[in-house]
Amino acid sequence: MEVKRGNIFGVFAILLWASLGLFSIMTTNIPAFQLTAMSFFVASFIGLSLLKKQDISFNKLFKIPIKGWIIGICGLFGYHFFYFLAMKNAPAVEANLLNYLWPLLIVVFSAFLPNERLKWYHILGACLGLIGAFFLVSKDGSFNFDMQYMWGYIFALIAAFTWSLYSVISRTLSHIPTYAVTGFCIATALFSATCHFIFETTVIPNMSELFGALMLGLGPVGGAFYLWDYGVKNADIKLLGSISYFTPLLSTLLLVMLGFGEFTFAVIMACIFIISGSFISSIAYFKLIKNFIFNRK
Repeated sequence: MEVKRGNIFGVFAILLWASLGLFSIMTTNIPAFQLTAMSFFVASFIGLSLLKKQDISFNKLFKIPIKGWIIGICGLFGYHFFYFLAMKNAPAVEANLLNYLWPLLIVVFSAFLPNERLKWYHILGACLGLIGAFFLVSKDGSFNFDMQYMWGYIFALIAAFTWSLYSVISRTLSHIPTYAVTGFCIATALFSATCHFIFETTVIPNMSELFGALMLGLGPVGGAFYLWDYGVKNADIKLLGSISYFTPLLSTLLLVMLGFGEFTFAVIMACIFIISGSFISSIAYFKLIKNFIFNRK
């Protein structure tokens, strides 16, 4: 029952993350630290509401092991900081797709967990994913890199590595309850606000930007965390990694449909290689996906 519920929660988190690129674009003029602080401020209120609903004392957050705090804050703060930087320093579609190498990396990194090992299809899938990344950072597949976006591409790759490592390591922290994410969100909001006041100039958001920041906090940078934490701790993590391969496709389609990007040759090839590589990486888990979809035992 817990595994099935974890799978469902994980899928809902994945669907929420498909809107991350869209709402990030709506907040382009807000500095990275300020946006991170605003989003996590909203996410913190979600967690506090869950604590109250479950009748859990706020003081229990202080009993979370220090290891949990370090991993949680580095994962949430680190990932979103680099993701927002990527979206501000590179074209939206390309940065978004590079960031979504994390499903592939989850499958690869999870092979190093206890009783797991890296197999040929993990390696082949990773190679295809890298080819897809090459198409994004090059000019339609040539070696003539567009250097003006290089830092944006680098930030997107760092974000992908950060989130995949956080997700896999969280699997080893199943003894830490999901409500701990509330503490991680509060700490991340405070760290981000501090960094903002030190390094950035405050930007007063307009209504559109305020709406985007609010939606980030309610969905992909808020509610999705609690769903994902429960999922990676209770579900089949490789199954979630496999299903999450649809996230970059859904996210890119959403951006293109709303006029924030276009299907160039490079983007199409990147989609083909990244998603193909992701599927090949999880070739041993197709049966699990089939059973999940058709509810077979």
